[in-house]
Amino acid sequence: MDYGLLVMGAPYSQPAPHSALRFAHAILARGHQLAGVFFYHDGVHNASSLMTPPQDELNIREAWKALHEQHGVPLDVCIAAALRRGVVSESEAARHGYTAFNLEAPFELTGLGQLLTLQQRCQRLITFAN
Repeated sequence: MDYGLLVMGAPYSQPAPHSALRFAHAILARGHQLAGVFFYHDGVHNASSLMTPPQDELNIREAWKALHEQHGVPLDVCIAAALRRGVVSESEAARHGYTAFNLEAPFELTGLGQLLTLQQRCQRLITFAN
């Protein structure tokens, strides 16, 4: 079965991202496909390269990156939600005249159309929100 994940919870303040990551690993371990992960609302904070959790805690951003590297799962971030919350890529930082950015590959800023495409590509779209 092909799954897609919609992550709407902020890391470290809501359980949604951790639950989504555990679910992703569980379905992949059972032989299912993960067509992509779309980060929306406060979920866009999962893509911030400025998160620095204590060494004894899971670095959720690095865990999402590892999922992408191991399984090729696309990690799409809603551009409108990201910009509203101060999560910007290098190109968006340049466009808006910012001196810094905090979103890097494999995370990619995309529009809501990408969420609709993900929904059409998979048999189940599972939402993780609080």
